[in-house]
Amino acid sequence: MRTLTPKTCFGLEAGWTRSTGRRLSTMIAAALLWAGIAHAEGCTPPGDTGDSLDTEQMRLSFEDNFDDLNVSAWGPGTRWIAHTPWSGDFGGARFANPKLGFPFVVTDGVLRIEAARDAQGDWRSGLLASVDPKGAGFSQCYGYFETRARLPIGPRLWPAFWLIGKDRSKSTAEIDVLEFYGDKPEGYSSTVHVWRRGGGHYSDFSRIEAFRDAKPTDFHTYGVKIDSEFIRMYFDKKLVWKTKTQPEHRQPMYILVNLALAEDAGDANIPEPSHMFVDYVRAYSAK
Repeated sequence: MRTLTPKTCFGLEAGWTRSTGRRLSTMIAAALLWAGIAHAEGCTPPGDTGDSLDTEQMRLSFEDNFDDLNVSAWGPGTRWIAHTPWSGDFGGARFANPKLGFPFVVTDGVLRIEAARDAQGDWRSGLLASVDPKGAGFSQCYGYFETRARLPIGPRLWPAFWLIGKDRSKSTAEIDVLEFYGDKPEGYSSTVHVWRRGGGHYSDFSRIEAFRDAKPTDFHTYGVKIDSEFIRMYFDKKLVWKTKTQPEHRQPMYILVNLALAEDAGDANIPEPSHMFVDYVRAYSAK
């Protein structure tokens, strides 16, 4: 078997190393793409970081303890915006522009997200996203993302903590760290998606039966650690599930947290108002 050196691996002979830097870098980039390990700008692959979780060995890169609330409808310049950056509402409640007292209230360092009907009888609720429609704001490739939250119980209630990849030109990379259905309070769902523009869809899913000995209405932490090899989900700092990292997830991801309702919410006996409470949202990167 022929021994591969950096030159032969990229199809280079000795004389080629004196070619221009542009030609060399182009060939290397093409080889990486062929190998399926190309990464977005700034996404240096850390390899497999293992199942253990130690935030003391990471760098805190984003933190909102909700001592105040820095949000606007669409930005720019605020920590959060109150809609998905692609302007797409979903579910049975429209996400409201923030105003005094609704849908966000901060009290004693805890964010309350409220779902309730407006004067016309239509459901409204709240969503926070960490980038605006132009991509300004917080996003990060790899690392650990976590929230500490209390979840509401009741039919059609659908709180979530999730990530979306910034590059949506060919596909949408999604990581649902927490999807809780209020009529199934014994656990929650974690799902990894790739929604491709051509209509293809990849997903991997796990049902986390976390609330047999705990309560969703108490504060718990929900986290995900992403590296170039695995996406790992954590409940109260303990590993509960992992799946292989897809190429589409090797890019900067931004944060969303929301209280949504299922599509057919209008006919359900939903507790009104309903509240999701968020103590903090944090992200960590490798030191």
